[in-house]
Amino acid sequence: MLSYVMSGCVVGLKACLVRVEVDLQSGLPSFCVVGLPDTSVKESKERVRSAFKNSDVSFPMKRITVNLSPAHLKKEGSSFELAIALGLLMADQQWNCQKYKEYLFLGELSLEGRLQPIRGVLPLVLSAYKQGIKTVLLPKENALEASVVSQMNVYGIESLMEAIQFLKEEISLTPVKFSEPSSSQKSEIDFSEVKGQKWAKRALEIAAAGGHNVLMMGPPGCGKSMLARRLPSILPPLTFKESLETTQVYSVSGLLKPKESLIYERPFRSPHHTASYAALVGGGKNSIMPGEVSLAHHGILFLDEIPEFKRDVLEVLREPMEEGKISVCRVNGRFLYPARFMLVAAMNPCPCGYLNHPKKDCICSDARIQHYRGKLSGPLMDRIDVQVLVPAVTVEEGSSSLEESSKDILERVLKARNIQGSRFKECHFFTNSHMSPRAIAEFCTLESSAEKILNEAMEKFGLSYRTYHRILKVSRTLADMEGEENIRTPHIAQAIQLRFLDR
Repeated sequence: MLSYVMSGCVVGLKACLVRVEVDLQSGLPSFCVVGLPDTSVKESKERVRSAFKNSDVSFPMKRITVNLSPAHLKKEGSSFELAIALGLLMADQQWNCQKYKEYLFLGELSLEGRLQPIRGVLPLVLSAYKQGIKTVLLPKENALEASVVSQMNVYGIESLMEAIQFLKEEISLTPVKFSEPSSSQKSEIDFSEVKGQKWAKRALEIAAAGGHNVLMMGPPGCGKSMLARRLPSILPPLTFKESLETTQVYSVSGLLKPKESLIYERPFRSPHHTASYAALVGGGKNSIMPGEVSLAHHGILFLDEIPEFKRDVLEVLREPMEEGKISVCRVNGRFLYPARFMLVAAMNPCPCGYLNHPKKDCICSDARIQHYRGKLSGPLMDRIDVQVLVPAVTVEEGSSSLEESSKDILERVLKARNIQGSRFKECHFFTNSHMSPRAIAEFCTLESSAEKILNEAMEKFGLSYRTYHRILKVSRTLADMEGEENIRTPHIAQAIQLRFLDR
């Protein structure tokens, strides 16, 4: 007898529904899986066979053929095992299975017949809902994540036997419902803990208000990393759409925390400077996984000691910084991942870290300093909107107890973001940093004196038009923070000041 059920797998970040067809024929017992399965899928038949035995379920001793359709799509992972097992039972025992053809079955089976959690549940359930499937059976550990798609009937099950009993209507299960957390957890870090550094704090506030990339340069111990790690506390909370996109990336990567349905806090990724090209942009030998730029989607990618990263690793940041996505091309296909992040980088002024330090002498030669800073190419520096010097903290500043809290700074950031949200409500972006040249021409109106200052700076410093546009974006943010409709001379002057480390 022939039966089929629906399952699915994730290729890159794209969810693909798969029709699991099971055919039983008389003949010598055999078990064959076709439809371009990889090694993990081929191994599924042994787990399914053991799961049947240890669940006291009779395994059909017939010639078994399992087809995973569409056949041209390479199938990876262990998400098909529950569907294969149930398809075998439906084909062999001939119990009424017509209504279950519109169910989605996901899950890996252990040898004892228990269901193990899988990766990529959220994109799979979203894809199934868009294609008209309204019910999903999957491991209990994945049920909360799947319940985000509130229109779906989500049933979390613990074992193959429980699935069989539910489908035979011998037991009843309650669908898992999505519920948002009652209150947001208070952040353990705050800007009030950073002593001094008023100019650096101001620069980070501007960056948060407009979503701009930041580079901080200063001696060791001046607070660069401390400032960067507190930046999420002054960023607006994720919208539901942003949270959904970020959660899908983490779900595919297998990094979603247990009992976590959605990611509510903006990601903060801080890879070590020994990170490889593939670790940053994505890749892998067997399956292509998202890299750090995608895991930082709608959040912050912090590169501490950025000159210590390999130059070819840094250069791959240029595309996602401009496009908000990354295309990973391999011999087995092309994979597109989202990568809309804020780059926050920190570096010392020289290899020893004490160039221009008021108390300590620098031991670096001019050639070493030039080589150290030269690791950051011109095109990469062009894409960093805010560049700020972070000086050493004095004793007087360190003993100060009156520092502004993250809550107070966030109020000003939200005010500027609300202005941008209203301005860009008809656009596909929401912050000044993502404005296209056409949007810059439409929304960045300068008074005559401000335009004159900007043109003089272009001529004096030999700036590129990319830098020209970046200055306009920062000045637009400065105007929004003051509630100004047009960009005035002080906004342009401060944007230029924030653009150069050595001026």
